[in-house]
Amino acid sequence: MKGILVDENLPAELRLPTALPISHVAEISNSPTDSSVWQHGREGRLVIVTKDADFRHRILMSEPPPWIVHVRVGNLRLRPFIEHITSVWPSVESLLPKHKLISIFLDRIEAIE
Repeated sequence: MKGILVDENLPAELRLPTALPISHVAEISNSPTDSSVWQHGREGRLVIVTKDADFRHRILMSEPPPWIVHVRVGNLRLRPFIEHITSVWPSVESLLPKHKLISIFLDRIEAIE
């Protein structure tokens, strides 16, 4: 893993407690396709953080990279959303890179090798 790529369905101001570089897909392109985000993540050996279930389905059929962190917390206001993601991130990061898919819920974290 060489960095974190935050998908367009998540706030650009999301800053995770990590030593890895973080970028937002808006830095790649205006409204990039899922395929272009996937390819960018694959080429860059990145972890894609997303709310988009399409990435979850795609990673189940392939091997990393990229790795996928699927955020499944429903609709939260920005501040509680960011607080939750940043509070669980150390646990999420400890599961990478051994797990190709990590799902974050409000009450748990699930990981698939």
